Amino acid sequence: MILSVSGLTKSYDGKDILKDISFHIEENDKCAITGINGAGKSTLLKQIIGVESPDSGYITIPKDTRMAYLSQNPDIVSGRTIYDEILSVKKDIIDMEEKLRQLEQDMQQFADCKEKLDEIYKSYSELSHRFEEENGYAIKSNVVGILKGLGFTENDFSKPVSVLSGGEKTRLSLGKLLLDEPDILLLDEPTNHLDIASISWLENYLKAYKGSVLIVSHDRYFLDRIVNKVLDIDAGKARLYTGNYTAFAEKKASLRKDMMKAYLNNQAEIKHQQEVIAKLKQFNREKSIKRAESREKLLSKIERVEKPFDIEDAMKLHFAPSCTSGNDVLYAEGLCKSFGSRELFSGVSLDVKRGEKLSIIGPNGTGKTTLLKIINGNETADSGEIQFGSKVQLAYYDQEHNVLNPDNTAFEEISDAYPDMSNTEIRNLLAAFLFTGDDVFKYIRDLSGGEKGRISLAKLMLSNANLLLLDEPTNHLDITSKEILEEAIKNYEGTVIYVSHDRYFINQTATRILELDHGHFVNYIGNYDYYLEKKEDPDFDKEKSISGYVNTASRSEIISTNENTASNSKLDYKEQKERKAKLQKLKNQLNTTEKSIEEIEAKDMELDELMQDPSIATNSAKLNEISSKKAELAVKLEKLFKLWEEQSLAIEEFENDSL
Repeated sequence: MILSVSGLTKSYDGKDILKDISFHIEENDKCAITGINGAGKSTLLKQIIGVESPDSGYITIPKDTRMAYLSQNPDIVSGRTIYDEILSVKKDIIDMEEKLRQLEQDMQQFADCKEKLDEIYKSYSELSHRFEEENGYAIKSNVVGILKGLGFTENDFSKPVSVLSGGEKTRLSLGKLLLDEPDILLLDEPTNHLDIASISWLENYLKAYKGSVLIVSHDRYFLDRIVNKVLDIDAGKARLYTGNYTAFAEKKASLRKDMMKAYLNNQAEIKHQQEVIAKLKQFNREKSIKRAESREKLLSKIERVEKPFDIEDAMKLHFAPSCTSGNDVLYAEGLCKSFGSRELFSGVSLDVKRGEKLSIIGPNGTGKTTLLKIINGNETADSGEIQFGSKVQLAYYDQEHNVLNPDNTAFEEISDAYPDMSNTEIRNLLAAFLFTGDDVFKYIRDLSGGEKGRISLAKLMLSNANLLLLDEPTNHLDITSKEILEEAIKNYEGTVIYVSHDRYFINQTATRILELDHGHFVNYIGNYDYYLEKKEDPDFDKEKSISGYVNTASRSEIISTNENTASNSKLDYKEQKERKAKLQKLKNQLNTTEKSIEEIEAKDMELDELMQDPSIATNSAKLNEISSKKAELAVKLEKLFKLWEEQSLAIEEFENDSL
């Protein structure tokens, strides 16, 4: 065991973020930390590394264990170049190398002095052995490999750190940690600012890494390929699962299903007993009141099952075009774009049909975002033409959220864009995107990246466009929100063109992938798994796919998919109709039973009144006859009460199964 956390608790402003967290990590474990935004994932890493202190609990790490931490927004203040900055991590090795070079010069200088030369040889031999043990001969090649793997080119090596962007500094910070090779790596969103090629490189690096790794990430594809454990933080509590992300998701879904079933059964039993008690009291008979009192005692002893944590206010997202576009949505030919002497792409052609979900991928800096801006009209191509089809209505999601006014509140951002919406409608919309109470009056400039993303998605949903252009729509979204967005895009009847580095998202939503490769598009008719398969296929004709045009077969696949969706919708409607009819039948049966109970209760009351009649009170034969009838009614009533309970419970279970 290399890390043990026991009973860790942390609160901010009286609110528990982490509650009695306990888990342990073994040597070489690769463990993901998952949970919704704000669950406490980054807080847990800070507690472990010692940046913050827990309110209670213990963190145990063996003596001499080395840890290193990558925060989400690290900053490097340095006068060095990129190459020298990452190399500074191994200063002791570099000093050793310089000492060895000095000793080599000393050997030449004292070649005629045997005694001195022997002394130098001895020092050189000892230092050389240490240098080799520290893998000193491979340090510089490792530096080059790590920098290139993280997306830096050799031309970047000489750049001063001071001129780097925030994303470049994050990549450099990650590179320094990897070169340092601590026993435990703590990484907070390490794939941010990495393109797909760099993420793939990092996957392979971490899989082979000899130390332990704790990773906070929303990149499900990345986690699937690295981790062997998942620590899930849910409502402040943590549970450790064995396996990769997919195994965790399946286990958690199954566990939550069982917990929810137990909770619903418990609630159904409580509700059922409450209804029986209320009904018995309503009959207002001595026996029924005694029954009610007896059931109340039993009800008080029923153990209440706690409701499993759920995001009841999960983002509600549904894209609905106001009109259907023509079959031909977008045609572009010969698009070229350069900035100064730097050419991004040239001769790019594109033919997009209605219903396609098209993903544009490629390394950072190849012009993916620029292409979206050209389509949207924010940028102008140097040459080439773009034509839109009939009735195309376009909406654009900007990853930098420049379309949002920083001086607006969240409420004003929606009301300015859609002045016809009432205050109540705006508040309801914002609540659907997790802005409640005073959150609606937060200024855009004060929102987190994820909050800005939700506002942008809200505006996008209101646009009713039939062509969506999305630039990194999953950035800053937690996994639950990503899944909601995925479902919205899959169910969207319009056309989508998007740029994303989220391979899981691409795999779930793309019907076609366009890879920007050396300034040209390579066309892949399928999702991300298909793209990977064809990339490795020696028979795949890259040249035939270079134009980026969609072929007839792919179009028929899209039509087939849409037809299947429509067919499924019809089937769903038929099933819903049948279930509704069955539920009504159950309720009718219950009503019939209730009427029978009321009729027998009425007859029993009539018999009671007869028994009080003075003329009958002295007639023993008549009293015996009435008593026999009352006994028969009591038996019938008992059976009806039992039937009523069974029917009530059946309705409860049927309604719960429909949730």
